[in-house]
Amino acid sequence: MEAPAAPPTPADPVSVEITVNSPEQMRELGRRLAKLLRAGDLVMLSGELGAGKTTLTRGLGEGMDVRGAVTSPTFVIARVHPALGDGPPLVHVDAYRLSGGLDEMEDLDLDVSLPDSVVVVEWGEGKVEELTDERLQVLIHRGVGDTTDEVRHVTVTGIGDRWDSVDLGVLTA
Repeated sequence: MEAPAAPPTPADPVSVEITVNSPEQMRELGRRLAKLLRAGDLVMLSGELGAGKTTLTRGLGEGMDVRGAVTSPTFVIARVHPALGDGPPLVHVDAYRLSGGLDEMEDLDLDVSLPDSVVVVEWGEGKVEELTDERLQVLIHRGVGDTTDEVRHVTVTGIGDRWDSVDLGVLTA
């Protein structure tokens, strides 16, 4: 008698690491990332204050060809940037001032926006993971302290089946 097969395990997340040397390179990374995104994608951005989360999102907006200047939505919490062409709108959320988890995020109706939009959430750890099992996590690390160094180390990790067949290596080009 054979032993029962082990239950399937989810695939390991796919990650790439990228070194970015300037704000313009961060925007270019956002433009390249935009080519991989489609409606229904959730992108979580993590990093210290001033790491470049909004700069990356600005590049996403340029790459997605959306309307309006992409700026930090810290005080309005969320901004919707409609597509100028056939692509999905970009919903840019800054959860920095939100202390609660998904309960507080529910007021933003992100679950309603997600299927038809690309939703980018800054400071979303512990707040938006329940929206979907498939997401892209982007961690931006910069030197801390008194430094004028523009170097950032960016780790992009695809979580879930959506990202299993996506070549994140194109982001390192």
